Amino acid sequence: MSRKTIVVALGGNAIIEEGTKGTIEEQFENTRKSLGAIVGMVREGHKVVLTHGNGPQAGVHLIRNEAAAAQVPPSPLGVIVADTQGSMGYMIAQCLTNALIKEGVSKGVVTVVTQVVVDPEDPSMKNPTKYVGPFYRPDDVEGLKARGWIMKEDPGRGWRRVVASPMPLDVVEKQTIKDLIDDGLVVIAVGGGGVPVKRASDGSLSGVDAVIDKDRASALLANLIDADELLILTGVDRVAVNYKKPDEKWFDRMTVAECEKYQAENQFPKGSMGPKIEAACDFIRRGGEKVIITSMENASASVDGKAGTLITA
Repeated sequence: MSRKTIVVALGGNAIIEEGTKGTIEEQFENTRKSLGAIVGMVREGHKVVLTHGNGPQAGVHLIRNEAAAAQVPPSPLGVIVADTQGSMGYMIAQCLTNALIKEGVSKGVVTVVTQVVVDPEDPSMKNPTKYVGPFYRPDDVEGLKARGWIMKEDPGRGWRRVVASPMPLDVVEKQTIKDLIDDGLVVIAVGGGGVPVKRASDGSLSGVDAVIDKDRASALLANLIDADELLILTGVDRVAVNYKKPDEKWFDRMTVAECEKYQAENQFPKGSMGPKIEAACDFIRRGGEKVIITSMENASASVDGKAGTLITA
């Protein structure tokens, strides 16, 4: 069996499951449950970079900002992403290390707090659309706008703050990540899409108040480290069109052209499958070989071509 470099994108909702309180104990338990496939890949000799979302965890930080605003200064979004990279990276690294020990696999695991370069003039900076944080009552909206927040109604759910989600352009720590996996370590990186930063003409960096889509950042990192595969783990086994309708259709294989066709037909919602399909197409257009989209339960089988939706050029 050929050894591959695989970037695995794990959703933040896998660690705080819907309907749970999201306690640290629950998050550790969910993390342990989510890593079986990763252990299998490492045991088989693949080089693995694990990325993760942080939506629920960042939401908790934003609620803490609100609750403690009278006592401590609130943290900006970039710092919140860095905080969650550290805390979630700690959980994932510890749980993965323990799982590898249990399987008799000697392998180091390291978390890299990762910065991702964006364009401060990205169109999304002028038209923010990414919902973050808690829901608010209509009566609260004007006061929140007075803070300089942009508020939009999340249809059927309530009012929320929206922020920019610019396209990722570069990963600052890409060479470090590549060196670490080449040295035999499992690397956890670009958590929550990475900390958004802008690069000045002299190369210096500074933070940008935004969030980056985790799947797009994962796809970019996969290209930058010459990964063979991008594995995007989500809540369904395969990609479907006409989802949950009588004429629902599931795909074992798709081409980029098919993905773009169905994307243009609004088959893949922005809040769920849409960003994953876009990230898959980005990775392949930039020279990547293939993307697999599947559930955590089928991750190991998908690497062997036995599950999931395979997307190629």
